[in-house]
Amino acid sequence: MSQYKSGVLFTVVGALLWGISGTSGQFLLQQRGLTSGWLVAVRMLMAGLILLLLCYKKEKDAIFRVWKDKQDRRDLVLFAALGLSFCQYTYFATISHSNAGTATVLQFLAPVLIMVYLSVKNKHLPRPAEMAAIIFAVVGIFLLATHGRFDSLAISQEALLYGLLSAVSVVIYNLQPARLIRTYGTLLSLGWGMLIGGVLLAIVYQPWRIIGTWDLAAFAALIVIILFGTVISFSLYLEGVHRIGATVGSLLSSAEPLSATFLSVFWLGTSLHLTDLIGIALILSTVFLLTLKSKPARANEAVQTEPKI
Repeated sequence: MSQYKSGVLFTVVGALLWGISGTSGQFLLQQRGLTSGWLVAVRMLMAGLILLLLCYKKEKDAIFRVWKDKQDRRDLVLFAALGLSFCQYTYFATISHSNAGTATVLQFLAPVLIMVYLSVKNKHLPRPAEMAAIIFAVVGIFLLATHGRFDSLAISQEALLYGLLSAVSVVIYNLQPARLIRTYGTLLSLGWGMLIGGVLLAIVYQPWRIIGTWDLAAFAALIVIILFGTVISFSLYLEGVHRIGATVGSLLSSAEPLSATFLSVFWLGTSLHLTDLIGIALILSTVFLLTLKSKPARANEAVQTEPKI
């Protein structure tokens, strides 16, 4: 298998695993009685420990070098608290109030928000393709939230609010830790960020106090979220993007909301309307629009190489 084909395979499988993780979260939250805060605290603690162990196997004591510099320590704590913890909590809170497909699609608004932020920061008007992406995103949100009606919401206010906050959180954790990741690498930064964020959430949500209904299916879903939906998926996606590039990787990451929506419908019985499907298609199309290379210098400006986790 060529490097390009293997890169496509790794990227798609990584994105699919994220979608499966989201649906597993919906199962635990809606059918086994877990709360978003408890689930996120456990996921971040366990995933952080696993990632740091993997980094330690390769780098040994060098994994602690991030704590030697005052600015690095500050950036790491901010990344953990405002980036990862905020992102994880709002994502699973959206799932709790709606479903995995809707939560994942709403989070895919992040590239559009990043593009708007960069346009304001760099004081330039969006390109035609970027303007089209903004319009498609707004219309897509409207259809998902209202089913095309102006007098009512099709999803709860909580789901819409948490979903939009989730997209904002992705913007934060894509832009804020850029220097940290350039210096220490993605997996080490993510490992420490996950562990610190998990500790912060554990203070509030006390994961040692077992809640919900636990059976074999619940344990399997939790393992999927921690191992397959975090460690394996992230590793595969990063390796895939390394082989095929960020632009193609961003396009293929659309497999995540598609898999989350498919599993949510056929596994958990979530119902979708035609307007939902149109809204999903419009929001996903923004990723394609933002990767158009009409101006090479800005081609990847609004699509980050760091995926959602």
